[in-house]
Parts: sequence; C-alpha cells; structure tokens
Amino acid sequence: MSSRTVVVVGGGYGGSALARALDAEAEVVLVDPRDAFVNTAGSLRALTRPEWAGNMFFPYEQWLTRGRVVRDRAVSVDAGGVTLASGERIEAGHLVLATGSSYAYPAKPVSDSADEVLDDLRRTHKELAGAERVLILGAGPVGLELAGEIKEVWPHKQVTVVDPAGRLLPAFPDELRQDLHRQLDELGVRLRLGAGLVAPPATEPGQAETFTVTTTGGEEITADIWFRAYGVRTNSDYLADGRLTVRNAQGQVPVTETLNVRGYDHVYAIGDITDVPEAKMAGYAMQHADVVARNILARLNGEQPTATYRPLPYPMILLPLGPRGGVGQLPTPDGPAVVPAETVSAYKGADLFTGRFTEQFGSA
Repeated sequence: MSSRTVVVVGGGYGGSALARALDAEAEVVLVDPRDAFVNTAGSLRALTRPEWAGNMFFPYEQWLTRGRVVRDRAVSVDAGGVTLASGERIEAGHLVLATGSSYAYPAKPVSDSADEVLDDLRRTHKELAGAERVLILGAGPVGLELAGEIKEVWPHKQVTVVDPAGRLLPAFPDELRQDLHRQLDELGVRLRLGAGLVAPPATEPGQAETFTVTTTGGEEITADIWFRAYGVRTNSDYLADGRLTVRNAQGQVPVTETLNVRGYDHVYAIGDITDVPEAKMAGYAMQHADVVARNILARLNGEQPTATYRPLPYPMILLPLGPRGGVGQLPTPDGPAVVPAETVSAYKGADLFTGRFTEQFGSA
C-alpha cells in the first residue's frame, strides 16, 4: 500500500467528483458496485421520457483515466482500509467515505447496471403511461418534482399528492411557498396536506392497478398507480461493526470542519453520510468533495491541510416542476434569495445538470 493511495468508498456525486479531482495526483481506487456514475437528478424525467434516460449515465472507466474502479461493496472499514463483499482487502493511505443515501424508486435507481436501470425505467414508464389517475405519497421536493414531470408529458392525467405535513417546504419563506402553490394549481396537481392514509395501497408502487385508499381525514382517493416519495436512508451499514467510528441515530458519521472523520487525520467523509447539519443534496456533496480534495492534496505534498467546510445558515433548493417551471432559493452576498421559475429552469430544470456532468465526467 502506498501512502498516495486514496480509497474512495462510493461513486455518487461526492465520491465521483473527488476521484476525478485526485485522479492526476494520487493513486485513486474507487469502490462502487455500479458500472457508471448516475446523475440521479434525472431519474424522474427518465421515467416520463425514457428516450432521455441515457443522459443519466457516465461510465467510470470513461473519465477515471489513472485510477482503478472496483465494482464491489464495502462490508467493513477500519483505519487501515476497506474489506469488500468479495473478501478482497484494499489498504488505504487516505480513506474517504462517500456512500450517500438510498431513496425509493424511481427517484433513485435500484440496479447497479445501467442497462438494467434503463429496463426498469422503461417498464415503469409503460405502467405509468396507461394510468389515468396517479397518487404520489410524499409532498417533499421529490414528490412535487415527480408530479411536475408527469404533468409535463401527460397534462390530462389526474395527479394527487398526499402528505401528513400541513405545509409544503416549511423551512422556506412564504414567498417561495406561494409561488409553488400557484404553479401546482396551474398544472392541475391536487394537494392533500395534513392527512395521511388509513392504510397503504394494496398494490405495489409503480404497477398499474386501480385501487382506492382513504385518508385520515376520511376522503376516498381512487387511483390507477402510485409512487412512494419519502424515506431517505443513509448507506452506512458497513460501519455497523464500529471498527472505525460510531454512527448517530440517522446512520451518519461525525466529522470535523475539515470533513475528517473524528479521531483520524487520514480518513474523511463527504455527502449524505456526514453529520453536517444541512439538507442532504448533491450540490453540498460536491462542495464537500472540493474541500477534501484540497486537504488530501496538501497532505500528499507534505503540507498542513487547511480547507474547511462551513454549512450555510439557511437552506437552498432548486425544485423543478418540469423543464420550465419550479421554485428555488439560492445564496447571494446579501443572504438567501427566492428565484423565479426561469432561473430554476436555467440552473437545473432544463437539462437536470446533464451539461454540467457531461463536461465533468465526459470522455477524457
């Protein structure tokens, strides 16, 4: 094992950005069971427009020119390296945990193979295309974005979004929330807030079959297909043995302002797996990656790492409702600013970051 070996566990937004940043300077080993970096921000559009789905994938070997990709899963990590499901042991001079989180399909694909992900999306698209009434459980950003993508392709479909919470996006200002309600009304999306379901649908999510559910408020809703849009889970089971660190109740690991795992100067964590008090978003994971890249490069050059990460004191969001609509809040020198749909479209909604990742992870 070389002291210049950097093992990155997880090839999502943060892990891939970090591996790319260090590829020319270190001996990078990227551990991930998938065969490509997946821009999951495009998953919901890929569901409604399967011809677009190929834009989501950027094969690791296409852009990691010096580093090595190991298609496997970590089952244990300690200060010296990683043990994989295959039994292989990879020693590490520097170690970065970047395994992110899981979310219900279709917001995050299930398979590790790009071809199988495409097959899943095409199959679910056919189910959705034949359904006239759609029920979405969860009125967070994912559920609302899914509603917007469905309405963009099938304006006539009846889309109902149910959530026990009484308000949309409660962490954001009334100005943003009012604009969001206005756009959803114009799209014809039916909101049922402040009420859950007495019992879940009898059918499986993503499969077309007519059913009726009852809300806790007594309303009956009949739909032909439904989707789950809630339930984030941190991917950190490989830390359960406690050999490296202790996780919090959410499965996250404690990090310092330099994004070191507490107690180690050569082990880092980035993205959703950290206990940084902020929303778990791709943009933040990539900012984490920049900080850790600078600190690892400093150590490799015999210098003292000085890059730190300080989360913003307010939340940010870009929530597209199809390629043209949506709401957002972005940072400015004067603090957070609510931005119009045109800005959301320009920054995210029009191509869901495809251009950005083509530039970053396109063929080397």
